[in-house]
Amino acid sequence: MTQTGASRNGLPVEVHHNALLQLLTNSLILSHTTPYLSCYDVLNLAATSRAFRYLVYHTPQVFRHVQLSNVKAAQFSIDGIDRGGETWRNVQVDENLTEDDFYSGPLRGIFSSLRRQNILQDVQILSLDGLSVTAELVHDILVDPSFSVRILSIRDVKNMNERKLRAALQYACRESRPEGTPRLRGLYVFGPKEPAPELLLKPPPPVPVRKAAIPAPPVAKAWNTRSKKALKVALVEAPEPWYARRGDQFPPRISSEWAFTLMACHGIIAFDTVLCTGPRHLNSPAWGTVNIDALNAADVPHYGVATHSLGGCASCGCAPEGWTVWGEDNLATSREPNERRTSGSAISEVGRFPLLAPPPVHSSNIKAAMCPTGQPVNPRSCFPSSTTGKREKACFIPRCFNCLRDRYCNGCHRWWCETCYTGPWATSPGGHGGASNTGADLLLGVWNELP
Repeated sequence: MTQTGASRNGLPVEVHHNALLQLLTNSLILSHTTPYLSCYDVLNLAATSRAFRYLVYHTPQVFRHVQLSNVKAAQFSIDGIDRGGETWRNVQVDENLTEDDFYSGPLRGIFSSLRRQNILQDVQILSLDGLSVTAELVHDILVDPSFSVRILSIRDVKNMNERKLRAALQYACRESRPEGTPRLRGLYVFGPKEPAPELLLKPPPPVPVRKAAIPAPPVAKAWNTRSKKALKVALVEAPEPWYARRGDQFPPRISSEWAFTLMACHGIIAFDTVLCTGPRHLNSPAWGTVNIDALNAADVPHYGVATHSLGGCASCGCAPEGWTVWGEDNLATSREPNERRTSGSAISEVGRFPLLAPPPVHSSNIKAAMCPTGQPVNPRSCFPSSTTGKREKACFIPRCFNCLRDRYCNGCHRWWCETCYTGPWATSPGGHGGASNTGADLLLGVWNELP
């Protein structure tokens, strides 16, 4: 057999050239492979042959997940744009430009190209983290029928007017909205974006070594390499927000005006945070069950955005409003986190459970974006196996800063609920809220327990 008839590995040249095409023809392999490729790589694959072009452009799963954060054409650069009349990335830079056209020019040019190629309608998970995104562009994604985005990530974006963004979200979720709108079901906006993979895997700068230094033995060098890799993986894998990571979830303070937007979008659009369920707020199941006069809550707004994830109270082990447990329909007061709840009214999962970072890659289902690690997406349809027994439930208590003031330790993440600790203004032990000790006694007791 000649060299032209067979390749070096013994396979015919025709089979060798078409092996990748035959592999990607399997829709399951294609849908699980393309989300890990950039748009640039996918389009280059489509340009190799007519067969690949047909496969890429006629398979909706290929462009279901689109991440533009690492696309060079989507980056916003202000170098050399002051010269009037210059064409800059599909936007005419002159005096007729609006502020939205100027700041969203790169992304609008990309969306226009995807729309012409009939790709934009297949995008269901869109990541624009760190790019120049305006509120008007998000408004178009919400109401324009050419978009089919169900999960959108706009964390750490530039040139965003939050007031206009809140207005766009409230308008899209108004009661008089058309049926079936908005298509967006999840929005990542408060948390930080994930670091780029090239930054995580970038090797440290080499350390100069003297000529007289003795080289390390091969065994020691191998163990050093393995230790560095293990340490790097441990640093990259951060605890899961809300359910595993306690304390403050968002270092920058969130404006209290977002609470009304979350109320307007409740049951329609989920965010990477939820409303605070403390008894000071009207949406809390414990509203009216705690004497708020002892909480000094005159300046607390009616609604609040949760910024902290808590465990049980350091005294009673729970909270007046109960736990937020994944998979349970009811938000009722419970003294144990794994206790089955039978009372309370059913509340929509969209708005009760936060979206967990990073955004899902293979599924645009909103439940997949909210599901904690190790938990089933549909808990009610799953039964515990006979070997493992009852599955441990994932739960947390969401609170805002106003509902934790003077009753939370940032170091050990211990806190005291309104029933157990009413503050230093309590008149006497066992006074308001049924507290058994004064605030000073509680703090002194915990201080003595610390090593």
